Amino acid sequence: MSEPAISVTGLTKRFGDRTVVDTVTMEVAKGEIMGFLGPNGSGKTTTIRMMCGLLEPDEGEGQVLGLDIRRARGAIKRRVGYMTQKFSFYEDLTIEENLRFVAGLYGMKPARKVVLDTLEDLGLSSRKGQLAGKLSGGWKQRLALAACVMHKPDLLMLDEPTAGVDPKARREFWDEIHRLAHDGLTVLVSTHYMDEAERCHRIAYISYGHLIARGTVAEVVRDAGLTTMVLTGAGVGEAAKRLRGAAGVDQVAPFGATLHVVGRDGAALKATVDRVAAETGCGAAPSETSLEDVFIQLMGASQDNMA
Repeated sequence: MSEPAISVTGLTKRFGDRTVVDTVTMEVAKGEIMGFLGPNGSGKTTTIRMMCGLLEPDEGEGQVLGLDIRRARGAIKRRVGYMTQKFSFYEDLTIEENLRFVAGLYGMKPARKVVLDTLEDLGLSSRKGQLAGKLSGGWKQRLALAACVMHKPDLLMLDEPTAGVDPKARREFWDEIHRLAHDGLTVLVSTHYMDEAERCHRIAYISYGHLIARGTVAEVVRDAGLTTMVLTGAGVGEAAKRLRGAAGVDQVAPFGATLHVVGRDGAALKATVDRVAAETGCGAAPSETSLEDVFIQLMGASQDNMA
């Protein structure tokens, strides 16, 4: 097997007396799409910035694309495409002018051809004369992605790239990410969307600085050890009241006309749900545990390092 695109051990970053990232160890294979999940403030952005050479870790070591994350930060930056959460291009320049500026920063030649090829590859040619500030969220996102991949990076790091983008634009964005990965690009992407996480080859879950779960979606769901039951019927509202805080119940969540109930103790959960279902005239049946159920459970079990 070839060496991984990312291999870091014990990454730690402090700001003052706060440990924002605490001994994170992670490996991402070449050509893999790794989803990076976690609540707001969990350390995702800080971890990504350490990996792509923008921040130096206080502790820990590792390599990105075979380069040392401490001694070769400049070289790492040149081989990584980093897309930030916030749109960071000149809104009073056109799409084409923004890309020409980026091409100049990287010293790409011939710049005009590189820009035209990138516009064509990302479906931006018809809008190249539009001001960036006038673009919708989806087209801004596409411009940002074009700027990130124009210099042909070996690794793409995307920090919540589809926040505020409509479902169609998100679908098109992910189709493009899979196309790039198929061509050999490695992708590390942070997201809050469970459907996006499920499109990744593997996921890693970080909570308040600690990496606490990793693997395929199926492995993470399995290892969480949760049991889920679904209640149906006219009495689900009353059932929800009775189930909250009851034995074996960790989560109670309405989904349309149904009620999802989740817990770690399967036997206790089933006994409680069966009893409440009988009392309220509801039907109850086991269901598959979702990644969102796991996400909520992991959040609830973690301690906020900023509290």
